[in-house]
Amino acid sequence: MAPTLQSLIAGQWHGKEAATPLHSALNNSLIYHTHAEAIDFAEAVTYARKTGVPALMKLDFQQRAQRLKALATYLMERKEELYKISHLTGATRADSWVDVEGGIGTLFAYASMGSRELPSSNVLHEGPAMALGKRGGFAGTHILVPRGGLAVHINAFNFPIWGLLEKFAPSFLAAMPCIGKPATATSYLTEAVVRMAHESGLLPEGALQLVIGSTGDLLDRLSGADVVTFTGSADTAAKLRTNRNLIANSVPFTAEADSLNCAILAPDVTPDDPEFDLFVKEVAREMTGKAGQKCTAIRRIIVPRDRVDAVAERLRERLAKVTVGDPSVEGVRMGALASRDQQRDVAERVALLSRGNEVVFGANDGFKLIGEGVAEGAFFPPTLLLCRDARANDAVHDVEAFGPVSTMMTYEGIDEALDLAARGKGSLVSTLVTKDPKIAAYAVPMAAASHGRVHILDRESSVDSTGHGSPLPQLKHGGPGRAGGGEELGGIRAVRHFLQRAAVQGSPTMLAAVTGEYVRGAAVRESELHPFRKHFEDLQMGDSLLTHRRTVSEADIVNFGGVSGDYFYMHFDEIAARDTQFGKRIAHGYFVLSAAAGLFVSPAPGPVLANYGLDNLRFITPVAIGDTIRARLTCKRKVDRNRTDDKGVGQGVVAWDVQVTNQNDELVASYDILTLVSKKA
Repeated sequence: MAPTLQSLIAGQWHGKEAATPLHSALNNSLIYHTHAEAIDFAEAVTYARKTGVPALMKLDFQQRAQRLKALATYLMERKEELYKISHLTGATRADSWVDVEGGIGTLFAYASMGSRELPSSNVLHEGPAMALGKRGGFAGTHILVPRGGLAVHINAFNFPIWGLLEKFAPSFLAAMPCIGKPATATSYLTEAVVRMAHESGLLPEGALQLVIGSTGDLLDRLSGADVVTFTGSADTAAKLRTNRNLIANSVPFTAEADSLNCAILAPDVTPDDPEFDLFVKEVAREMTGKAGQKCTAIRRIIVPRDRVDAVAERLRERLAKVTVGDPSVEGVRMGALASRDQQRDVAERVALLSRGNEVVFGANDGFKLIGEGVAEGAFFPPTLLLCRDARANDAVHDVEAFGPVSTMMTYEGIDEALDLAARGKGSLVSTLVTKDPKIAAYAVPMAAASHGRVHILDRESSVDSTGHGSPLPQLKHGGPGRAGGGEELGGIRAVRHFLQRAAVQGSPTMLAAVTGEYVRGAAVRESELHPFRKHFEDLQMGDSLLTHRRTVSEADIVNFGGVSGDYFYMHFDEIAARDTQFGKRIAHGYFVLSAAAGLFVSPAPGPVLANYGLDNLRFITPVAIGDTIRARLTCKRKVDRNRTDDKGVGQGVVAWDVQVTNQNDELVASYDILTLVSKKA
């Protein structure tokens, strides 16, 4: 008897009675059932709000980032268990790597980004604050805070692990408990990774729930504090976004839908260029990787009319070498579609696309399956079509066969190529293969209007390129129009999607208290003890030092020029300097920085271990010979990353606000210093 999958609801695994059968993509054998028991979505939503939200809010951004890293480490140690199950989806080891290690790698990436970029609190200041009055007593800024709701993540069948984890990571950092709903066909792989996460004990109670089967009335129970994300077909996205409750309560809905992505071979590339082979290789890889079941796969191949035969011939040669069958058999390079239903759907769509077009490569070109029992599997041959008049054929721009299928189409001139690309009505990604920077400079801004990502491929980028179809955690994933109009990933921007932005107005002192970050004009604390003599635990935002003064002499400028080698005329040529807007010689900006450091640094060994950078440096008013400067150093913010040195002593990051002024109290330089500060042993 095939095992029954279970849903994780309110901290308990539910489901014993078998319902919908799920079959292996490789041989159609029965491998799992979904469960028949109905899910109490009222219980799931209440548990997320009443248990999940408070548990997540007990942690700050930094602590949640640490949990993500620990979870990623835990899952990576058990990845081989996931690879074994992934094989049942019809995926090769390389296909599964994208799903398994790509998903876990996204957890690592967001753990790292959270550690670097987020505060050790639950308020993210989106500054800087701005003065709203002439006398400095009224200011405004923006903050991002947890919404207090839950995130429902509805995912497609093609990447059952990555699809969940790439959404879970940023929503977890944003303190939103997650209810994951995978596509049923491959939900057994999602269930496996959720079981691992649950068994790890690393996630706060209520942080992650799993729905196997239908979402029932889940969407009808959401409120304006919640968020829904969806990956799948454009048709399903259109139905979900019109849910009456989502509309009535203005529940944010983000869709990432399959789209007719394209690759353009620019007119400057000839069959003798390395870029020509790169183009062919990229197209073939996108057609056959994951058996073409990628939302980013190349569906339209746009080539110059006088190059189409050469492209077709080389693609035929490459596709003829692709061996299809059971991925466990050595030498097999392409596996199966996810299910027999998917196989039938692709066949129907290929039939539509074939009307009026030529089949350049397909089932009649030596297609043979490798492996035992694969005749009953959900396999489909790599299929390459040719449309010679893409302006008159709407189907090639409207119909997507979600499998190893792509259509070549021809153009005359780069403008026609870009017009054909835009006929897809919005796509996730396009690739432009060119060796001419001028063509890239002309084409990319135009392509960007209808594509979420533009991948430029040439011989230089090819040595490191991650490829057309690989969304990266650091870059936005999503596209306009047919592609859903949403955004995922994109670094910390993805976390912001799950937070609530609010404008805050008040005095600088009040804004500093709210944001946890010093705002200029706020009250400061001065004491006999130099701020650099305080350990991380003892430092408070607003601790400040106003230094003694220093008068800048001509000798200072001459000596700094000699040490630095900077003999720019503004510092040394009195006659030339008179003709400038300053009317006289001025000191080097970097001398001002160095002199300021000499004013505020406490030189003895102590808690401040290192200065590792400056942010937001601006030179405001020039410093001339005879001017007198001083500096104010203020603790701006603290970030506790919970790290230790090789002796086990803790460390934290402290940013200091520095204002350098002259004898008239005019600001001459402004910047932040980033330092590493030791905790008490």
